[in-house]
Amino acid sequence: MMLRTSRRGGQGGWLTALAAMPAAMLTAAPGGAQEVGAPAATLKPVVVTATRFEAPGFDVPASADVVTGVALRDARPQFSLAEGLSGVPGLLVRERQNQAQDLQMTIRGFGARSSFGVRGLRLYVDGIPATMPDGQGQTSNIDIASIDRIEILRGPASVLYGNASGGVVQVFTEPGARPPTVEASAAAGSERTFRYGVKASGAPAEGEPGLDYLLSASRFTTDGYRDHSAARKNLGNARLGWRPDDRSRVTVVANAVDLTAQDPLGLTREQFDSDPRQAPLARQYNTRKTVRQAQGGLHYARDIDGDNALAAMLYFGQRDTTQFLSVPVAAQRNPLNAGGVIDLSRDYGGADLRWTHRAEFAGKPLTLIGGLAYDRMRETRRGYENYTGDPSAPVLGEHGRLRRDERNTVWNFDQYLQAAWEPAPRWLLEAGVRHSTVRFSTGDRYVQGANGDDSGGVRYDQWLPVAAVRYRATPTLNLYASAGRGFETPTLNELSYRPDGAPGMNFNLRPATSTSTEVGARQQLAGGLLTAALFQIRTDDEIAVASSSGGRTTYRNAGRTLRQGLEVGWSGSPGGHWQAQFAYSFLDATFRDSESRLPGTARHALYGAVGWQPPRGFRAGAEVRVLSATFVDDANSDRAPSYAVAGLWAGYVLPLGRWTMTAFARVDNLFDRRYAGSVIVNESNGRYFEPAPGRSGSAGVTLSYAF
Repeated sequence: MMLRTSRRGGQGGWLTALAAMPAAMLTAAPGGAQEVGAPAATLKPVVVTATRFEAPGFDVPASADVVTGVALRDARPQFSLAEGLSGVPGLLVRERQNQAQDLQMTIRGFGARSSFGVRGLRLYVDGIPATMPDGQGQTSNIDIASIDRIEILRGPASVLYGNASGGVVQVFTEPGARPPTVEASAAAGSERTFRYGVKASGAPAEGEPGLDYLLSASRFTTDGYRDHSAARKNLGNARLGWRPDDRSRVTVVANAVDLTAQDPLGLTREQFDSDPRQAPLARQYNTRKTVRQAQGGLHYARDIDGDNALAAMLYFGQRDTTQFLSVPVAAQRNPLNAGGVIDLSRDYGGADLRWTHRAEFAGKPLTLIGGLAYDRMRETRRGYENYTGDPSAPVLGEHGRLRRDERNTVWNFDQYLQAAWEPAPRWLLEAGVRHSTVRFSTGDRYVQGANGDDSGGVRYDQWLPVAAVRYRATPTLNLYASAGRGFETPTLNELSYRPDGAPGMNFNLRPATSTSTEVGARQQLAGGLLTAALFQIRTDDEIAVASSSGGRTTYRNAGRTLRQGLEVGWSGSPGGHWQAQFAYSFLDATFRDSESRLPGTARHALYGAVGWQPPRGFRAGAEVRVLSATFVDDANSDRAPSYAVAGLWAGYVLPLGRWTMTAFARVDNLFDRRYAGSVIVNESNGRYFEPAPGRSGSAGVTLSYAF
């Protein structure tokens, strides 16, 4: 089966498509990429954008994986994006059990230091950056119910996305399709956790004018596994597509999220061992967070002629965040302290313009891609005291006096050029370069007494080259090698606080630069696809946590680091309706000057799953996850212990004419293992540990009707 390729879609990566693969090989989890109610042989084409060059995914000279939306939803409650991403080698998504701090997502150790949100990786949702120009990203606006696929790009090829691209994660919403369908779903789980949603999809008949559409809305609520960890989230997502003519396509995307969450904070070793559910400091300060975000984007793609194509994208968004921290009152009595409440208002937007040209060089196929990207974010950052009343008898957890007021701006302007050439039938050569400029500036509007004017700015420039070669050794075996150079600037949050406690931005913080090399192989094997990659990444001026206390984190340059490791994965169908998957990652991440391990990284990660998954009737499966110990600070003074957890699920698919009902039930952490789901790196008070839940259950049902 040959899967089609496409140049359409916004920011995208190097455009590729999976080709000549059995359906089981497209699954990223035993939940299956196969459409419910349809046999594997009729699986519809999957369009991916792992690279900007059109090629079968089997031929791409990079570590790239695709997780389908069906696999993310099948037999899962859809409470968290972490549920369905364990089967990607090199990608580690930790569920913090803390909706106020988002997921902790790392690729080959990049992003491990993040105390909130996603750091060191580039995130995109329908081509719109979920990572801001400064490199800070978040996943709260990703709607699992309407995901078509997620693409994960690792290794040197990711540097062509610019700043903070230790890896690239792209989420794509399902396009509207025929027949028009409406769907309602609901799920319930332990700790009074509920999710319910509705979705509608449709498209005009083939060859007829009109819009294709996908509309989705959901609500999530939970009391939380830990004390003081309740949350609620309302989420909406929409995608509209229109073809003005046979050569053009216009796509409009929009989403909005409204989140309110309590923040249970981390625990000390003693607290974690005695009662992992407790959150005494969080209760004392009533730590919490609210987020309201709305964004929209417009994509335009046109095939000018057989050799030239143009793609353009515009987007704009607005995000308001208020967070109450546990900063002690005594610390806030310092006139230079910025307070214990963070109030952010951000407006952001940008554009991307890309041209593709196909030609020949020395009589062999050559593809050239050139583009420009501009992104800008304007931020109003205010800080307030987190108490009212007299400091000797304060009322904690309340919005107090103003202590900080800034207007910050960050923008990037990037230019990129790529080339792909096939000098011989078995060989492919790719090369590219991106020039990235990132500019930060701040205007201080809180100038009072000892707190002087801390206005200023800083600019970073970097050339980012990459090259790769692929050799087809046999019809079922491809070998490749690649190398590239990337960089990572500090984010606004990392610049916002100085380690010495002085006010103003930490403009002494330098960007980290890295050199990455990789060799890999893809082998069609036993009804599936076996992938393997060896890599090494050398980084200078690694940005590391200097201190983390009360929800506030400061940063420093920690010198040189070395990441090297191995990733192996296999996904396929052993026979009949059986689906199976295996993923293993080895990561040796150390400071080159001290040889201590990078905190927040695990040396070994293993995932295995098997499932019986006919298109209708009874289905069932099991999975296991294993993670080795994780150090919590630069000194490696303590660590979260290793763990192995298992899960079981069962479900039923019942087609009833135009109706289809799908139900499931599952048990996770089957043996009730106590472990830390994630750690807060270098937490100054030793509150490193974020506990994961014990044995938990969930069940759900989806009912759809096709018109």
